[in-house]
Amino acid sequence: MQSNLLIVAILFAFIGLIFLIITIVVLKKRKLLGTVMSFVIALLMFSLSALFGTISIAIQGYHALTREELAAIVKVEPTGEQKFTARFFMPDGSEKVFFLAGDQLYVDAHIIKWKPLANIFGLHTSYELDRVGGRYAILNDEITKVRTVHSLSKEKPLDLYDLRRRFAILNPLLDAEYGSATFTDSNGIGEFMVMVSTTGLLIRKTEKETGQ
Repeated sequence: MQSNLLIVAILFAFIGLIFLIITIVVLKKRKLLGTVMSFVIALLMFSLSALFGTISIAIQGYHALTREELAAIVKVEPTGEQKFTARFFMPDGSEKVFFLAGDQLYVDAHIIKWKPLANIFGLHTSYELDRVGGRYAILNDEITKVRTVHSLSKEKPLDLYDLRRRFAILNPLLDAEYGSATFTDSNGIGEFMVMVSTTGLLIRKTEKETGQ
C-alpha cells in the first residue's frame, strides 16, 4: 500500500516536471495563455504529488484490512490484586509487555475507511492498534484508583488519523475514521486473540484456551 502511494507521488511529480518544462518553453515564446495553463497544471501535479507523498508517510504503521484479521495475541497473567501483565505478540514477530492495573484488559484502535476514488490508488480500509490499558469493572474504582494506559502505535512524523481530523482536503478520499475498543476480564491466566474487522475490534480466547 505504501509503495503504491510512493509510485503515484513520483508519477505526479514527473508529470509536474514535464509541464514545468513546457511552461518555461512557452514562456520563452511569449505565449501568455499557454504559459498560465501549463504552469497551473504543473502546480496541480506537484500538489497531488505532495498529497500522496504525505499520505504515504502518514500511513506508516497502518495495516490494510479486507476481512477479519489477527491484530495481536495477548497473554494475560495476574500479578496481584487488580494488577496484571499483558504480553502482546504482534504479527510482525515483535513482543511488548505492559504492567497494568484493573479487572480487565482494554485495547483500542484507529480504523480508517477510504472512498472508492482512493481504492483506485490501492488504499483500502486500514487500522492501527493505538492503546492498551487496565479497565476497572466498577465505575467508582475507575474514578478513584490508579489508571494505567500505554501506547501500542508506532512513532512516526505524521499520523494519518490526526491529518484527517485537521485537514478537510482529505475529505474526498476518506469515507470515515473512527475509534474502536474492546475489553475482557484479566482475573486469571489467559491467552486471547485481538481481532479487527471493518466493524471494529473484538477479543476471543485462543483455541488453546478454548480447548482447556
